[in-house]
Amino acid sequence: MKLLTKCGTDAGVTVKRTGYDTTDLTNKALLAAQQGNSPDVLIVDNPVVSTLAEAGVLTTTEDMKIDTSAVSPNLLAAGQQGGKTYGTPIGANTLALYYNKKVLDAAKVDPAAIKDWASLTSALEKVKAAGKKGITFSAIGTEEGSFQFLPWFWGSGANLTQLDSPQGVASLTLWTDWLKKGYAPNSVLNNTQTTSWQEFAAGDFAFSENGTWQLANAKKTGFEYGIIPIPSQAGGTAPAPTGGEFVTAPVQSDTAKYPTTQKLVACLTSADNALTTDTTLSYVAATDAVQQKQVAANPELTVWVEAVKAAKGRTSDDLGTKYPKISQPMWGAFQAALSGSKTPQQALTDAQAAAGK
Repeated sequence: MKLLTKCGTDAGVTVKRTGYDTTDLTNKALLAAQQGNSPDVLIVDNPVVSTLAEAGVLTTTEDMKIDTSAVSPNLLAAGQQGGKTYGTPIGANTLALYYNKKVLDAAKVDPAAIKDWASLTSALEKVKAAGKKGITFSAIGTEEGSFQFLPWFWGSGANLTQLDSPQGVASLTLWTDWLKKGYAPNSVLNNTQTTSWQEFAAGDFAFSENGTWQLANAKKTGFEYGIIPIPSQAGGTAPAPTGGEFVTAPVQSDTAKYPTTQKLVACLTSADNALTTDTTLSYVAATDAVQQKQVAANPELTVWVEAVKAAKGRTSDDLGTKYPKISQPMWGAFQAALSGSKTPQQALTDAQAAAGK
């Protein structure tokens, strides 16, 4: 808020800020555009950018002469559609695996040796044999669950346009097997990312799949923890989805307002301001230069920068507004497979039929 006021003052205007939750904001932005009274600057969750762009609500960065050359291409992709870019990311958060050092030590597991699915599953087996709990995550039937499933889905080499590929089935089989063998609790079916974190914070779990935003809470757990990237099936860091907002500039009938909007966007996303904002929000910056400053100030962010470099937007690959139509059948599929009502293959075959409509 202080930053918004300062950027407004620098641009010679007073900024009036209104906040909404994501769904409400999307609807209000579409309505305002129809009525011809769009805000000058709109800060939205990255999957929403394509919805607003497709509806003709947003200007492109080219229209607004916003320089995005320093922004990591994988982060910028969440705001791209049909070869055009709509807005620029403030920064990004993503997912990795937090671990409880004491639990891993007792099970004689070296977290540095976890490089792929096989080594992770073997670690979970050892943890269970040592009388502790394996891994907790969120597999709730909402976008939160899809967000947590994507690193495993993408980490298998699967593509969202084909949910029931052999790779996709392998990723859901991984989760389903973990539940069957007791490496993950049945509570994952109802867990949000917050309740899943609470399970981990209680101290019995070896791993928690969770986000950058839990860093402050991790320090409060009272046990020694560490963080490793989510591994891909064959090794290396899995692409996790990016969370975080884009600064966008809606189309105005009065184009005389654009120069002021340009100043506001440039101010909000400038390197110095981005460093402050991203540090406050526990985000990883969108540019390499600011990421390096963050790591220099806080070495603990190294693993998060690595995760963000491998990450991708949910609407990337030119999926745009098709993404929500894929995500919903996908969360229905992992809910069905984890609860045992369908096999992973059947669950994803049905999901693909629904998504392909």
